[in-house]
Amino acid sequence: MAKKAKTSSSVKPGSPIPPTDKKQESLATHTVSDDQEFMTTDHGVRINDDQNSLKAGERGGTLLEDFILREKITHFDHERIPERIVHARGSAAHGFFQVYEPMAKYTKAGFLQDPSVKTPVFVRFSTVAGSRGSTDLARDVRGFAVKFYTEEGNFDLVGNNMPVFFIQDAMKFPDLIHAVKPEPDNEMPQAASAHDTFWDFISLMPESTHMIMWAMSDRAIPRSYRMMEGFGVHTFRFINAQGKSCFVKFHWKPLLGVHAVAWDEATIISGKDPDFHRRDLWEAIEAGQFPEWEFGVQIVREEDEHKYEFDLLDPTKIIPEELVPVQRIGKLTLNRNPDNFFAETEQVAFHVGNIVPGIDFTNDPLMQGRLFSYTDTQLIRLGGPNFHEIPINRPINEVHNNQRDGFMRQTINKGKTSYSPNSLGGGCPYQAKMAEGGFTSHAERIDAKKVRGRSRSFFDHFSQATLFYNSQSPAEQQHIINALRFELGKVTVEAIRKRMVGILTQVDKNLAAKVAEGLGFPVPKGPELPMNHSVPADGNQKNFEPIKVKSSIAVSKALSMANTVKDNIRSRKIAVLAADGVSAKSLDTLLKGLKAEGATPEIIAPHGGQIQTDQGTAVPVDKSLLTTASVFYDAVYIPGGGASVKALCTEADAVHFLDQAYKHCKAIAAEHDALPLLDLTRFAGKTDEGVLIGKDTRKLLQSFVAAVAQHRVWDRETERKVPA
Repeated sequence: MAKKAKTSSSVKPGSPIPPTDKKQESLATHTVSDDQEFMTTDHGVRINDDQNSLKAGERGGTLLEDFILREKITHFDHERIPERIVHARGSAAHGFFQVYEPMAKYTKAGFLQDPSVKTPVFVRFSTVAGSRGSTDLARDVRGFAVKFYTEEGNFDLVGNNMPVFFIQDAMKFPDLIHAVKPEPDNEMPQAASAHDTFWDFISLMPESTHMIMWAMSDRAIPRSYRMMEGFGVHTFRFINAQGKSCFVKFHWKPLLGVHAVAWDEATIISGKDPDFHRRDLWEAIEAGQFPEWEFGVQIVREEDEHKYEFDLLDPTKIIPEELVPVQRIGKLTLNRNPDNFFAETEQVAFHVGNIVPGIDFTNDPLMQGRLFSYTDTQLIRLGGPNFHEIPINRPINEVHNNQRDGFMRQTINKGKTSYSPNSLGGGCPYQAKMAEGGFTSHAERIDAKKVRGRSRSFFDHFSQATLFYNSQSPAEQQHIINALRFELGKVTVEAIRKRMVGILTQVDKNLAAKVAEGLGFPVPKGPELPMNHSVPADGNQKNFEPIKVKSSIAVSKALSMANTVKDNIRSRKIAVLAADGVSAKSLDTLLKGLKAEGATPEIIAPHGGQIQTDQGTAVPVDKSLLTTASVFYDAVYIPGGGASVKALCTEADAVHFLDQAYKHCKAIAAEHDALPLLDLTRFAGKTDEGVLIGKDTRKLLQSFVAAVAQHRVWDRETERKVPA
């Protein structure tokens, strides 16, 4: 019998600061809710009138002495804090993590030892380039940051939904972000990389080529935060109790599989519901459809550091899973939405440097820069050095040190001493020995000259870009081609377009040719000499140009979303097109069957309110054709009922709904008497594994569920079946 899981602490993340005395306890345990009986000022004075300011007569001037007005307006004037420079737009949720089995062989990290312990987590998903008000569906990298509230302190795994990055050295990060942000002369475009400055920079940085393949792939437009992978990007270290080190890469594998939307679909969603991903995450958790990921690790022995044709410290490289399989060692579950977006999602402060004993850094030069940048950023965003005391950032274990004062200090420390060593305070707080859980950095030997440069092992910029492209399905490859045509087609300077296509010749000749064809110029012979590439540490100019090594594998199945999990339709949203006269028997069978599979069916009708079945029963309508669109659903089903179908045939929006769903390669099922509606569509008479027709609802539903589980019928695009 499995042991009952226990939480790692009785303190919930976001709870009040642990008190230091009885007076502080009464303050710390006071919580605020919206159902308090009386409205008060921030200082507890009950307010008699919150509608009118204090005036000298009913038509007179407002009096400066109105402390209630001044307090309210002052707070309002200061409600906004600087948004994050990157990852400004985000959504988050609470949850927990459980390890499957003790990992003591590799690491002494406490939260990776006991399968019965539920470690609280707070996870924030985000886009990178756009502002807080931008769309969720921009083509962009997605942040995937996890804060583990462990008994040994907070561990922040601050990653992305792509395992590599654009640059190798943190020195170039400001340049990258300056290039991708809206151009400074006109502040356009928002949340988009399809413009001159970004591609000017990228075309001069061949080290970005691998990441560009990922960013131009469907990974950049995920169906949901719940259906995307997460990666730690960098190579970290595990350290066990004996002090033995190994290298580790971190992965998050979604149990719902890895799925994307079509680009055309993404642009439509951005206009109709720019909060699509945020809403999806919130609604799934509220409905009890808790998102889940398995935590995976790739472990490389320290003695194998130089075993591969790539450098483990290069953040533009992956370790192919065929070379080092991902071990799934635990599960992450998100089961609670934030109570307050600003207090939690906006104020949460992640930091790559927040690690616990058993986890350590490597010399990855991008990671090394992040170790400085995150704290520096939080200082200005959150108003000073005490951002760790904001409830969402506080660890669940007790904090004892000699830090005092500063903006927004919340802890009331008792005692005379705030220094170490001391005798007046009894020597407290004590330093912890390693055996007592004290953090000790890995004793890595360092013996080198100070240089500005990078290792030649970082100079292969193309082989893994080729591996990624070759690993994609034909549909995914075509999406990359289309994305590059779109992005570079928005670039106004022809020299930049040609320079970038020259880079693509080093990835795949056919890819470069198709992109060049779409842009309307011949394929360049090859890349221009990079103007902005780092000179190697030895200063040898012959090593100035990038190199390309032979990859030990030609194709990696793990890199293609075509090979993801496709065995369920849990949490999928199914549009059920119906009108008055719909078959009660058909509709009842359909709704019960879809809910049994864990899907979320919604009835879409020509009008809101209710529709009447052929048995005279009233059925609530979830959305009208006017208030929704096919882009918000994973598939479409048309139940039987002659009168219902006849009514839908008179609705142009119903026909457009189906045409759009077909164009975006979704599964469509229609019962036999719904054929007249299909005959009005632009795909009338066209059949594939995603267009299903049948007389028996149960049998048709079975086939429909199998088709929806496949996510999309992408062959419609490659075979040019999709209407323009």
